[in-house]
Amino acid sequence: METHSLKTERFSNKALMAFIVPLFCEQFLVMLVGIADTLIVSYAGEAAVSGVSLVNQFNNIFIYLYAALASGGAVVISQYIGRRDRANGSKSSSQLLLFSTVFSLIMAVFVLAFARPILSLLFGQVEVDVMEACMTYLRISAYSYPFIAIYNSGAAIFRSLGKTKVTMVISLFSNLINVVGNLLGVFVFHAGVAGVAWPSLIARAFSALVITILAFSPKNDVSYQKEWLSKFSWPMLQRILHIAIPNGLEDGIFQLVKVGLSSIVAMFGTLQIAANGVAQSIWSMAALAGVTMSPVFITVIGQCMGEGDIENAKFFFKKLLKITLIFSSVWNLLILAGCPAFLGVYSLSAQTKTLVFWLVVIHNVFNALFFPFSGALAAGLRAAGDVRFTMIVSICSTVFIRLVFSWLLGVMFRLGVIGVALAMAMDWGVRAVIFYGRFRSGKWSQFKVI
Repeated sequence: METHSLKTERFSNKALMAFIVPLFCEQFLVMLVGIADTLIVSYAGEAAVSGVSLVNQFNNIFIYLYAALASGGAVVISQYIGRRDRANGSKSSSQLLLFSTVFSLIMAVFVLAFARPILSLLFGQVEVDVMEACMTYLRISAYSYPFIAIYNSGAAIFRSLGKTKVTMVISLFSNLINVVGNLLGVFVFHAGVAGVAWPSLIARAFSALVITILAFSPKNDVSYQKEWLSKFSWPMLQRILHIAIPNGLEDGIFQLVKVGLSSIVAMFGTLQIAANGVAQSIWSMAALAGVTMSPVFITVIGQCMGEGDIENAKFFFKKLLKITLIFSSVWNLLILAGCPAFLGVYSLSAQTKTLVFWLVVIHNVFNALFFPFSGALAAGLRAAGDVRFTMIVSICSTVFIRLVFSWLLGVMFRLGVIGVALAMAMDWGVRAVIFYGRFRSGKWSQFKVI
């Protein structure tokens, strides 16, 4: 008995694989290029590495803001696609591009105008050459803010359509431009920080241009419309911002808590700081499976809810959750198995390597068990319009579980970075229980986005 046969043609097993695999490859590629970038930058000198590292922490605030905007747009676009309302789907995507561009331009101008005061406030104690590296990197990075926002807006369309191969291919060429540019900038032109900043700007401009051209194509079920790129439709923007603002607040609080956690880790001494830093890079790789599935939930659940089909949404909530649990478990296990070989690349003491391994064990076990519920399932709830509840739970859990218990376990109970890792797992666990309970309650089905 296949009661969903007509409605699941768009999301058959084959279609879901064609959606998930390119999305995962894109995320994996970005991660590898990030590692390569860090390696190349290291040859530009310690001041360059420090400057890029510090400014990237600041840039992440804006990157997450633009991602939150795109996520809000993706929910609205997906629901219109589900309703087969091409006119409003195109209108919403055009409004997303317009607002994202204007907002990012304002942010870029603000950062360029107040770059030195901002950096002095955040990193005023660093050495002079590091501060100059920060200034150079931030000014060039700020030029790229609009390109990041424009690319995210276009990516929201193609992910909502399930055409993730498009963003994967663009990402492939973009990252190739970035890596080759970094090599030329550092080893050929000896341009230091500027040698790694300009290639990133060029790569982001390339991505924004290509995806915008593709998003204008009338062959797409949803495309940019010139009519809605020159004027604001406040009712449509309200629908997008209704999702985007809670996402932005949640991500903003999370970034602030990460700063607080960095301060706590800094109390534990050089060995534990080093172990935590290496573990973080492995954690980022291990988390890719769960991170990949969040846009899948947004597109699939968004389209089901746009169509007004609650039963089909429930069906796919369960199906995608099973896929996420299996995918996440297998991927985390593979990363854990490869951890000893990965650690062999690092010049670390045996004690530090042992600590890194146990940090990875803690992360990967609980990431596989809890993150499918606390991350991907939460994205599905947001796609249904249940944004305020997920925001409140996520913020409270991040602050009162992750941050507070990091202090209690790490400092008070002297567990160090192990305590911080356990607090992270507790945060995921609490969210997992609450979000799964929310899904089971069915309250998410009562919200209207469009």
